[in-house]
Amino acid sequence: MTQPLSLKERIQSQYADLSLVDCKLADVLLTREKDLLAYNASELAALAGVSKASTARFFKRLGFGDFQAFRQHLRDGAPQSSPLYRMVQQGTRISPLQQHLSQDVQQLQAMADSVQEVQVQQATQLLANARRVWVVGYRNGYMAAFYAQALLSQLRADVHLLNDGSGEDAERLADIRKGDVLLAMDFRRRTRRLSQVVNIACDAGAVLVLVSDAHVSALASRAQALFVCPVTGEAVFDSYVGAVSLINHLANTTLTQLSPKARARMAAIEQAHAQLADLESSF
Repeated sequence: MTQPLSLKERIQSQYADLSLVDCKLADVLLTREKDLLAYNASELAALAGVSKASTARFFKRLGFGDFQAFRQHLRDGAPQSSPLYRMVQQGTRISPLQQHLSQDVQQLQAMADSVQEVQVQQATQLLANARRVWVVGYRNGYMAAFYAQALLSQLRADVHLLNDGSGEDAERLADIRKGDVLLAMDFRRRTRRLSQVVNIACDAGAVLVLVSDAHVSALASRAQALFVCPVTGEAVFDSYVGAVSLINHLANTTLTQLSPKARARMAAIEQAHAQLADLESSF
């Protein structure tokens, strides 16, 4: 007997043809897949920033008669209710801070469930062996890009933040060659510039390592290594705890790929700091 398609498989099979509204809903469903039973249709519509009518049409497009049929599909495929769903059903009250931290924990767990160690090893080998590493991230992705460049540049030479604010993006893009790696941060709300930069870099021969909040996208299709870090939550501002944790792990794993060369570089950097006397002493 043929197994029914999973929610992710249904979305992936249609993603390329989805409208912008449907893409927003798809991203919400994929990033909250484990806790969807805790939400009603109106809440999912609000999270995606679309109308309830659009939400109803989207579920029909996925092959469900209505939202209740979708919920039944989730129940049939879930071995047990999610912790968030049980909390809602039991009416448990938690403080705003506890709720915020709980959502961050859920982000980290969702990332842990989706990221495989083979992906990490593949990405870190690319980062360690690249001729040059270029890092890019706009708007909400800039913080993660800056952090990635700061860590990786301690381990190896030729790690460049492509959009460093100097306005020389074109000059840096012109330097990209085959053998380079582009580490890109792709988070909502997205800019058109990111897809343009990624396409130029990949066309020039760079390999793309992508950290994104979307399971399926035009950029994801060009990535040799893709890491999905959910960022959505109940708060006004998205949380990037998953992305920051992942970048830290990638840097630490890259260190193992580069040792002892990386350790020698780190020692030389520390010696330069000592000569400059630019850092406060640790207590």
